[in-house]
Amino acid sequence: MKRFYKTASAEQREDGAVVLLDGRVLKTPAKLDMTLPNLALAEAIAEEWAAQGESIQPQTMPLMKLAATAIDRTAIDPAPATADIVRYGGSDLLCYRADMQVELAARQEEVWQPLLDWFQRRYDLTMHTTKGIVAVAQPPELAERLRRLCANLDPLRLTALHTATTVCGSVVIGLALLEAHIDAEAAYEAAFLDELHQAQLWGEDEEAAERRADLKAEIASLERFLKLL
Repeated sequence: MKRFYKTASAEQREDGAVVLLDGRVLKTPAKLDMTLPNLALAEAIAEEWAAQGESIQPQTMPLMKLAATAIDRTAIDPAPATADIVRYGGSDLLCYRADMQVELAARQEEVWQPLLDWFQRRYDLTMHTTKGIVAVAQPPELAERLRRLCANLDPLRLTALHTATTVCGSVVIGLALLEAHIDAEAAYEAAFLDELHQAQLWGEDEEAAERRADLKAEIASLERFLKLL
């Protein structure tokens, strides 16, 4: 899309902060006003719009994407995001350990177990682990606990948790990032521990490295988004 505006700015109003393009309130893709909880987030999104060149590149506006998803989708119907989060809880990445690779299993224990221990202390739930890919049953109360947790989140934070969970393959990592228990770098290293280990052993695949770089940047954007809320 060709750039259709000259200036991008932010303004605090009585009902929230807004992004302005040439003085007009920015709309979401669903044509809703992009009303945000604070000026800091609005200013950060305005900066994304101001940084665009002659054509608009949506992939360079991660904060805008998260906010628009929250307003257009999550706020209207949080059920799909909640269902995904609950589903990941039943098959969390951190619960599946290597059974044949001793070094990898040791690294998983070192990085993943402290996160599961934090989850247990924070939510009084112990997630069960297994070796290999055979499914392991989680506590029956986990699903309902996650549903209640999601119900208590505003649309912006629920969108961030949903995105972090799906990108990382782990609701535990997603919650740890949401609550600032870990930073984006630690979330990335935990989520892609297996891939990074294999790359060290067998060499890097260029396409896989590029994909991980994109996902690492997405996790960093999630951390920034959460800090701005």
